[in-house]
Amino acid sequence: MVNKVLVIAYYFPPMGLSGVQRTLKFVKYLSKYNWEPTVLTVTPTAYYALDYSMLRELNDNNIKTVRTNSLDPTRLFEAGKPVKMPHEKLRAFLSAISQTIFIPDNKIGWKHEALKAAKKLMRQENFDVILSTAPPYTCHLIGAALSREFGVPLVVDYRDAWIDNPKHFYLTPLHKAAHRFMEKRVLRASGRVITINRRIKELMIRRYRFLGYNDIAIIPQGFDPEDFRVEDSLKLPYSDKMRLTYAGTFYRNITPKYFLRALSEFLKEQPKYRSKVEAVFIGVVRKETLTMIESLGLQDVVKVFGYLDHKSTVRYLIASDVLWLTVGNGKGEDMISTGKLYEYIGAMKPILGLVPDGVAKSAVLETGAGKVVAPDDVHGIKRAIAEYFRLWESDQLPEIDPEYAGNFDRAKLAGDMARELSSQLDYRGSYAKVGVVR
Repeated sequence: MVNKVLVIAYYFPPMGLSGVQRTLKFVKYLSKYNWEPTVLTVTPTAYYALDYSMLRELNDNNIKTVRTNSLDPTRLFEAGKPVKMPHEKLRAFLSAISQTIFIPDNKIGWKHEALKAAKKLMRQENFDVILSTAPPYTCHLIGAALSREFGVPLVVDYRDAWIDNPKHFYLTPLHKAAHRFMEKRVLRASGRVITINRRIKELMIRRYRFLGYNDIAIIPQGFDPEDFRVEDSLKLPYSDKMRLTYAGTFYRNITPKYFLRALSEFLKEQPKYRSKVEAVFIGVVRKETLTMIESLGLQDVVKVFGYLDHKSTVRYLIASDVLWLTVGNGKGEDMISTGKLYEYIGAMKPILGLVPDGVAKSAVLETGAGKVVAPDDVHGIKRAIAEYFRLWESDQLPEIDPEYAGNFDRAKLAGDMARELSSQLDYRGSYAKVGVVR
């Protein structure tokens, strides 16, 4: 018997960047476990990155997608075209204004249209479970409202923490209290909570005493092995230099400046290696990063490709020697386990983690092929680059064990999600009007 799940996800292809991958891969593989997903999302809009190649995955796997309009700030830009990311100071200012005005987030304008479309779907089809994924946390509000009205169990998936999210700005205690009230209502309406790591789970249990340890399951981020299958490895973009690659976006305190300074110092101390090293940046890159590269005289060493579609990015990960990431060093960064880390694990290459103590540090070290340095430790980063170069020259760079990497196979993780969805099947009809009584 095939069960049906309504997936509520604002971020979905053709939108790009890492927040899309988790949901896309879940719905791609759920059918292997007797679950038929229908995705409720927005009509393609403006975004920092668009990746139409991922739409082919939806079509190839016959994923039903229902799209609606949304009254949110992205509608101010031309649909179907990438939006240029503003200077960080302006982006941070606009983000603070947005978070002050819109609660829980600036996607709240999607709620009305999404509910209208979802209610129509719920009357047409017999959905067994609702799955909402956030951020944006508006998705959880939509899921909770539907669960209460139709008595269908709700599973909520947290790709990031809500109240404790380090990206959040609360102008006043009242703003934070409003978020907490909304999250508490969502959690009381849900039958199952999914998080990406133990740190977020612990924070939620500590804050909401009605949640028990067994109410929250951990399904980590992952990678899709199909993305890493290459028919002809000779066609990959290999280099005869040691290639250090970063795939992702720089914003807030996630910055390349310490890595670039370390690389510059390494090459000043070892100028003979300059022709043997290259750093590749893949992702949305702003003008200030390009200016930084020029000011350090690294134009001949650093290659900036901008945003590439997901499969092209994966090809570069496979053809790199060292993959590096940073999550910043601010408050709350210890709970971040960025999606790119698990794509790096899929490439099975050594990982240089410029991360603070916390979830990301533990994950990098657990690979058995990683080094960890504090995000702003220029000397430590330089030392790590030098050590990787020594290993590269002697053809002794470590690799991640395929058996370990297999723990983060998206197909396997979709099986974990399917089990969590199935755990709610006995509760259908008991959620109506009042939600779950905890």
